[in-house]
Amino acid sequence: MEWLLDPLTVSFVQRALFAGMLVSVLCGLVGTWVVLRGMAFMSEAISHGMLPGVAVAYLAGANLLVGAAASAVVMILGVAWVSKNSRLSEDTGIGLLFVGMLALGVVIVSRARSFAVDLTAFLFGDVLSATVGDLAWLAAAAAVAGIVSVIAYRPFVALVFDERKAHTLGLRPRWAHLALLALVVLAVVASFRIVGTLLVFGLLVAPSATAALFGRSIGATMAIAVLLGWSATLTGLIVSWNADTAAGATIAGLAVLQFFVAAVIRSASRRLRPAVSPNPIAVR
Repeated sequence: MEWLLDPLTVSFVQRALFAGMLVSVLCGLVGTWVVLRGMAFMSEAISHGMLPGVAVAYLAGANLLVGAAASAVVMILGVAWVSKNSRLSEDTGIGLLFVGMLALGVVIVSRARSFAVDLTAFLFGDVLSATVGDLAWLAAAAAVAGIVSVIAYRPFVALVFDERKAHTLGLRPRWAHLALLALVVLAVVASFRIVGTLLVFGLLVAPSATAALFGRSIGATMAIAVLLGWSATLTGLIVSWNADTAAGATIAGLAVLQFFVAAVIRSASRRLRPAVSPNPIAVR
């Protein structure tokens, strides 16, 4: 049992575990809305589109989180502008800004070779270097995501399941959509230093997508997503310690693996009981 318990006796692994659990709470809350709303592509684009802001903030000696948030906001505004001022669909605008912002970030990084090494940490994170300050920031972000999800629950539900009805009920779906985008930015910006921009997307989508296969309500889906995130975090840290692999990538990889295992089990279960139809997620 030493291989199982030894990693958890090390202080920086303990901080990494707490950080991963907080990221799981944050991403479980936000990721559920992302999956149900079909905003996965937008979330991925935001996570990659932060690179220019992070690079500029690094070169200017400014706060990286501020740079990341500013870059994410610019990308969202750019997508909105393309959609409004052209006949192109929103996903086309997302694709254009996704590539453009990522290319701009790489150009900036290529001009500042001193940042090249830190680019790896930006993309893949370093959960084992989590500090007490990181834990406090993640806890605050998770609390904000929880409060917003409770306060804006009805508008979010209406937006996810029937945007036209949301208009009819006066729930302002456009504002609800902006609030969801703000939550995505919050989750990505708060988590990128811990798990990186490439891997935060895995924790944002994979546990929530897995939970959506079994959750009977939005609340249950969120709870299952958080538990799955915790499971991936704990297992990933133990595996990475013993196998000498990158901790963040191992955690994200296990989160994705959970989805495919759950999907196979669900598919096999439905074949064994073909008469039982799957229950959709209930609104409660």
